[in-house]
Amino acid sequence: MTAPILDLKGLKCPLPALRLRKALASLEKGTRLYVTVTDPMAVIDIPHALTETGDRLIEETRNEEVIAFLIEKA
Repeated sequence: MTAPILDLKGLKCPLPALRLRKALASLEKGTRLYVTVTDPMAVIDIPHALTETGDRLIEETRNEEVIAFLIEKA
């Protein structure tokens, strides 16, 4: 099964973390979510938000423009 994609490119802090929290609240336990962002602060904000929600960061990848996170709902 392919993880749904949450495209947060173009949004600036704190919107990516806030939108992620809202999306995670609607997911069932064990569901994976693929998140894409362009805000460099997201590398701090997203893991911090996951620490607070208890959800798990599976993978983080970066290229020149986009940062991607694979997250699993706890």
